[in-house]
Amino acid sequence: MRAATTRLQKAGLVAWALLLGVQLLWYTTYPPVSIPAWVALLITVPPLLLPLLALRNVTRALLWVGILALFYFCHGVSEAWSSTGDRWLAFVEIAICLLLIGTLGAGVRRG
Repeated sequence: MRAATTRLQKAGLVAWALLLGVQLLWYTTYPPVSIPAWVALLITVPPLLLPLLALRNVTRALLWVGILALFYFCHGVSEAWSSTGDRWLAFVEIAICLLLIGTLGAGVRRG
C-alpha cells in the first residue's frame, strides 16, 4: 500500500512539473495580445512555485498544487472555449490538471 502511495505522489509531482512546463511553453510560444508575455508568466508561474515551500511534506505540497490546479483547469477550459491557435495547449492543460487532481483523489482514497 505504501508503494502505491509513493507511485501516486510521483505521478502528482510529474503532473505538477508538466503543468509548470505548459505555462512556460504557452506564454513563450503564444504570447498574449493584451499584456506582455513576462506579465503573463509573472501571473501564472509563481503560484505553481509556492508549494515548493512545503516540499518537505510531499503530501501537503501536492495538496496545495491540487487546489491551485482548479484555477488552471478553469483557465484551460476558458482558453479552449475562446482561443483558436493555442487551443491544443488548453486541452493539454486540462488533461494535466485532471491527472493531478485524480492522483490526489486516488491518494486520499488509499489513505
